[in-house]
Amino acid sequence: MKLSQIKKQLVQLDRIAFQLPNGDLVPSHFHVTEVGKITKHFIDCGGTVRNEEVANFQLWNANDYDHRLHPEKLLNIIELSEKVLGIEDLEIEVEYQAETIGKFGLDFDGNSFLLTSKQTDCLAKDKCDIPVKKQKVKLAILNDEPCCSPDGNCC
Repeated sequence: MKLSQIKKQLVQLDRIAFQLPNGDLVPSHFHVTEVGKITKHFIDCGGTVRNEEVANFQLWNANDYDHRLHPEKLLNIIELSEKVLGIEDLEIEVEYQAETIGKFGLDFDGNSFLLTSKQTDCLAKDKCDIPVKKQKVKLAILNDEPCCSPDGNCC
């Protein structure tokens, strides 16, 4: 989800809820402690120099049960961050600490913002000689007719 998409959703909401990949909700008394831009400048294992940028939200579960972050407040924080930090319409990455800090993608199901699992991947598969996983297909379902007929001379 991009910044423009979350802003569009926030103006339509009365409350904010974040749901973890396992279905649990982030406690409703969470705080957004940071909105920023993270720039990653790196070389992949194939020697290609790369740049990645994401908008970063850090969620924090405080023991502050008297305050709730309302949609208009988060929208104000996002807009201030865009203005002051020069953040473009970037993909959002969310940091949230359970046992350790996890990084998540963000989606929306119409009611809650969904923290989605992120995966690592090799960016230079063509240079690393990593074998491509072959798709397993049952030959019986490829064709209802036999691939060779008895008089076809193919077997």
